[in-house]
Amino acid sequence: MIELEIQALPDQSVDSVRRVRRAWSARLRGRPDHEVLALAEALLPRHRWVGYELVYHHAAALAALDLERVERLGRGMDSWVATDTFGRYISGPAWQRRQIPDEAIHRWAASEDRWWRRAALVSTVPLNLRAAGGTGDTPRTLAVCTLLAADRDDMVVKAVSWALRQLIVHDPEAVRAFLADHDVAARVRREVTNKLETGLKQPRARPAP
Repeated sequence: MIELEIQALPDQSVDSVRRVRRAWSARLRGRPDHEVLALAEALLPRHRWVGYELVYHHAAALAALDLERVERLGRGMDSWVATDTFGRYISGPAWQRRQIPDEAIHRWAASEDRWWRRAALVSTVPLNLRAAGGTGDTPRTLAVCTLLAADRDDMVVKAVSWALRQLIVHDPEAVRAFLADHDVAARVRREVTNKLETGLKQPRARPAP
């Protein structure tokens, strides 16, 4: 069992655990999607990001994701790490492929749970991330950002900034217009404006004369 291999590692750094995950991805390559999805769910309590990566790197399991499976894999999210890996490897790719509907993402954005609200925003990242096959999706990205523009929970504010900064790669003018039209948190305005003007979230400090 993969969990036993992880627990046996003398060094449980991300790199060490990911080596185990890669070996298991190779081992699972020909296995049916339901086995990979079941394994990912079994890993939820302690090693959820490993389960998310197993699904993401198994073509059949990723293609089998529907709303019920996605929401089961998201249950119990209680940190930014859990939420961001869920959005990056599970909900975002499923939404990108239109395996889950826009309405579900918008429902998460209205949740009382800060982590589901953050998940709605992080799910926009694969839409615009070239490394994830994103080609740019201004309407879907800005629809979610609009729903959460007034949210001042720090975890949500940071995710609004991330979503907008990722969209800049494809549609900077739409992002400029969004900032002009919405009362976003100061952090969002600062980081996104920096990205628009300098290409960096935080411009490097100039050396002292």
